[in-house]
Amino acid sequence: MPVVETTSGRVDGIDRGASLAFYGIPYAASTAGPGRFHAPAPVAPWRGVRAATERGLAAPQGEHSIVGFAASGRRGEDCLNLNVFTPAADGVRRPVMVWIHGGGHTHGAGYEPLYDGRHLAERGDVVVVTLNYRLGVLGYLDLRSRLGPAGGVTANAGLLDQVAALRWVQANIGAFGGDPASVTLFGESAGAGAVGTLLATPAARGLFHRAVMQSGTGRAAEPADAERLIDSVLEEAGLDPGAAARLCDLPWEAIVEAQTRAAARAQREGRPPAFGPVRDGDVVPRAPLEAVRAGEAADVPVLIGTNRDEVKLFVAVPNRPPIEDAALPGMVARALGPGGEGRAPAVIAAFRHSREALGLPTSNGDLFDAIASELRFRSPAMRFALAQRAHQPRTYQYLFTWESPARRGAFGACHALEMPFVFGTLDAPTQDRFAGTGPQAERLAAHMMDAWLAFARTGDPAHPGIGAWPAYDGASRPTMVFSGESGLAHDPLAEERLAVGDAGD
Repeated sequence: MPVVETTSGRVDGIDRGASLAFYGIPYAASTAGPGRFHAPAPVAPWRGVRAATERGLAAPQGEHSIVGFAASGRRGEDCLNLNVFTPAADGVRRPVMVWIHGGGHTHGAGYEPLYDGRHLAERGDVVVVTLNYRLGVLGYLDLRSRLGPAGGVTANAGLLDQVAALRWVQANIGAFGGDPASVTLFGESAGAGAVGTLLATPAARGLFHRAVMQSGTGRAAEPADAERLIDSVLEEAGLDPGAAARLCDLPWEAIVEAQTRAAARAQREGRPPAFGPVRDGDVVPRAPLEAVRAGEAADVPVLIGTNRDEVKLFVAVPNRPPIEDAALPGMVARALGPGGEGRAPAVIAAFRHSREALGLPTSNGDLFDAIASELRFRSPAMRFALAQRAHQPRTYQYLFTWESPARRGAFGACHALEMPFVFGTLDAPTQDRFAGTGPQAERLAAHMMDAWLAFARTGDPAHPGIGAWPAYDGASRPTMVFSGESGLAHDPLAEERLAVGDAGD
């Protein structure tokens, strides 16, 4: 078995022939007991050779109704571990790609077969790192106002875990055949939000050199929302408002149960649960988009994009009831926010016209899903791209339109569908049904893998398989469309973008 020396001790991994895999390497100490709600602490060195042949623990979390959303394996508070996939543990300095998994900041794990870095490592001669980090209440509840300085707790513990993992990469990846001076951070959904937030995190500066954001942008809750979340979690845990310290002693399972109830309550009351990064004035001094607009990430090339039908992953349930004609305008008005009632009819008409021209479904449900996808995902991504483009010329935009064959096409080009193509893991469990199979799917995977690999190597995602890919701008809006036949488009879905009046217009 291959043995590698790290700063904490030696590890052995798995020889896969054309690549090596190392699983469950700790990059920080256990977060149980005194480590709960604290910044990550260094891991204690070990003697001898530590086996890195099995998946480590995922962060504490509950189950979820969406298949693949929750971690598929073991969970626990000794969860600060990572996995390394490399062509060889030699002296070669290869580009490094560090993956942050999604899951709403409450679920998921970096060890999933979907994120197996083997194919990227072997195809692109790169080193891939995937990691676990604290989630939900245990990762993002800001208890400083309740426990005081003497409590030693921190805000944004989950984000600081990611920073600790990046520091581990800087200190150790050379021993695995990687180049610490060429690190690309990439993530999807909440993972993309983490990438966007790390662009605005002073502690992360210099730890990565390129960023890829798939179906997400940086977001940080306001302090007032974070305070309300504490009260909600305490109440659901059966604790008095002044008993926040008791959260340090409860079993993690009880905290996750309280978190689940608090999230359900927030949904019933029509407000976001706010699990995730918080604008705390220290780890995250200001909102990520504001920081990017100010040029704080000017030295980092960015690749960002979305899937055409993002929200269908969350609503394409069996026997979904139709949206009646009389109900659609009100639903759209609420999605648009203030002033939406007057705008809703024109927005609906524009989306209907756009979808008819493209030969896409135009039922009321399909129209609402398209509008929600534009508002929640695509417009924010374009705003973020334009904010970064003002300071960094190597800023690129993509749109993913490949449709899932699952449930007779009900998912469309939904949220999370691009991941098996980016990782080349079409052979992962359930992906044959969700992502599809065949020569077109394999060609799309090759195109996306090669784009991500080119970006990780040079900061430019263009390659011969897809042709030229100009940087994004607010005039022609060049966008690479990934589908059965991938290629460049200028301002795709422009009518929909203009109808919501967002994305820099």
